[in-house]
Amino acid sequence: MSKPRTQHWIVGVARGAGWPAAEELDIPSNAAIADAWSIVMNACGVTEPALAEAISAALKYPMAHWETAQPAVLKLVPERTARRHLVFPLTEDNRKVVVATADPNNLSAEQELGFCSGRQVSFVISVPSALSTALDASYAPQSSAASLLAAAGEDLTDAVRIADTAGPETVKAEDALSTPVVSLANLLIRDGVRSRASDIHVEPGRTEGVVRFRVDGVMRDYLKLPMAVFNRVVSRLKILGKMDIADRMRPQDGRARVILADKTIDLRISTVPTRESEKAVIRILDTLSTKRLDEIGFPAQEMGRIRRLLANRDGIVVVTGPTGSGKTTTLYGAIQEIASGEVNVVTIEDPVEYEVARITQVQIEPKRGVTFAQTLRSVLRQDPDVIFVGEVRDAETAETAAHAAMTGHLVLTTLHTNDAIGVLQRLIDLGLDRGTIASSMRGAIAQRLVRRLCAKCTVRATQPWTPEETRLMALAGQAPVQRAVGCETCAGTGYMGRLAVAEVLVMSPEVGRQIAEDAPLTTVARTATAEGMRSMAQVGLDAVRAGHTTLSEVDRIVGFPDQEPAATAAAGPADVLVVDDDPLIRGMARATLEAESLVVDEAATGEAALERLLSDAGGPLPRLLLLDLGLPGVDGHTVVRKLRESARARRVPIVILTGSEREDDEFALMEEGVDDYLRKPIDPTRLRARCRAVLRRRTMD
Repeated sequence: MSKPRTQHWIVGVARGAGWPAAEELDIPSNAAIADAWSIVMNACGVTEPALAEAISAALKYPMAHWETAQPAVLKLVPERTARRHLVFPLTEDNRKVVVATADPNNLSAEQELGFCSGRQVSFVISVPSALSTALDASYAPQSSAASLLAAAGEDLTDAVRIADTAGPETVKAEDALSTPVVSLANLLIRDGVRSRASDIHVEPGRTEGVVRFRVDGVMRDYLKLPMAVFNRVVSRLKILGKMDIADRMRPQDGRARVILADKTIDLRISTVPTRESEKAVIRILDTLSTKRLDEIGFPAQEMGRIRRLLANRDGIVVVTGPTGSGKTTTLYGAIQEIASGEVNVVTIEDPVEYEVARITQVQIEPKRGVTFAQTLRSVLRQDPDVIFVGEVRDAETAETAAHAAMTGHLVLTTLHTNDAIGVLQRLIDLGLDRGTIASSMRGAIAQRLVRRLCAKCTVRATQPWTPEETRLMALAGQAPVQRAVGCETCAGTGYMGRLAVAEVLVMSPEVGRQIAEDAPLTTVARTATAEGMRSMAQVGLDAVRAGHTTLSEVDRIVGFPDQEPAATAAAGPADVLVVDDDPLIRGMARATLEAESLVVDEAATGEAALERLLSDAGGPLPRLLLLDLGLPGVDGHTVVRKLRESARARRVPIVILTGSEREDDEFALMEEGVDDYLRKPIDPTRLRARCRAVLRRRTMD
């Protein structure tokens, strides 16, 4: 009688999870781990992340957190060992190395890793595709240019062709580069476009150069080149950009239009001299891939405010943010909505980044004296309705733009400031007086781009929290919802694409009055917040709650306060005590209510609120309590119950803040003794009205 075949351990995991068809699985114990995963996923109809979570739960191994990876730990594990066992070293200390694996039962891998690293091995669970991608991304840069060309498996000599331009390309015969170098330069451009890179960085070193791609705003290593090859690649790129390859001592800028897989791509090529050689950066522009506003990823509330700005027929609308924050993309999305054929739209740019039908696009030439201000004055004689000025860089351009705005034109432009309110100070610095700003400006949009979680590999965030998640929870007052994992689709990063977070300042009569009357910009900011402007951090946290991105990504791009505001009593009696663990909501509520001349106190926890309200040492009671229902620890229900049982504080009116959408919650809250409630996200107008109504009723009582 034949002996039954020993089953792979992963079969037990699948059966323990109760998945369909798990009982019929037949996987030999010596099957390769990647094959075993594939068989289970196909037979049971589950995803890689789901199988990883099941293995983690069944075998009691934690999940891998790729954001904690330390590049230096790669030196402890040879590439051959890592690839043979399909593992990837993440972190290490003097005693332990944490290794991501898809097969935590691989005893030989554990022994070999311990031997080569000299440390105790601690396994964490990851999906095979993420491990393969991480291995390629981290170890492959050591490959030579020749091996990369061989791996491409095709002739790249004509992969990137120079598109026809107005004039012939004048290159001396002796400057022509060899076929391998041409092919290598083409490989960089081709793979950069395929990787969705916005920029390709070709950076020299002492003995070798490195090529990096900027994808979704983050730099990724691509390959390393010997300096002899590196210098020839830079020369080839300079030829593409029609630059002087003999001049290596001055910065140069060039442009090229190339054809890649029958698609036309514009390249902006910049070089600067360094101590070792020259650095080249290629900006990749797909001039025909403009996005509409609703494709950029603005939340509904901010989208409504942006469209309100674009509905103006005159005035200035400014989009602000650092380089690479999507300002031009946003303005071109706005132009596509405005350019209906019934208006004359003219753009003034350096350079023209996108091509849009039925509008006039003008490129300035500073070297020839064709500046933004000079071109703007000329354009005003072309009967425009809407003018897009690429950037307001000087006082002359600012004054001309303000003049255009006050003579019946809608002017769209960009500035470099940290936030929407900073636009006001920047325009003042450029020489515009406050009265002109108040009368000509219609609003400002400050934006950043955060990476969007990859839809194929993201997993639900569960405890235990990582140290980084714990730190960010304390700063943001928000628990993580989803975790970035990493797979082949997203190159092991856990992110794919980006979405916009923005704060939108709308120039209301009150904001305009405060600007004209020289009010402090902090006062203007409070008024704008009370009228509905949300900060980029607050919008980013909404994206976290919706599962679109992570706390670490919002913190990387926007940042959270370094410390949680202290829950201390106000110097005098408070009209309203705001209790919420989210500092952004507390700040918005404070600004809204202080604009109504109310004195506001804050508490970040239910415990702090009860200490303030139930203790005689807490001082006079507030006239109103604005209370978050979902507080961590002592929640809102507990606070309400203890207050209604207290002889001291039972008559304090309570307005509840809740994210619940259930209608029957209203009746339950009223039964508990609250006076009113508001659903999140909070609308400032509704907040003011509800608080005034409750205070008025209690005054009448």
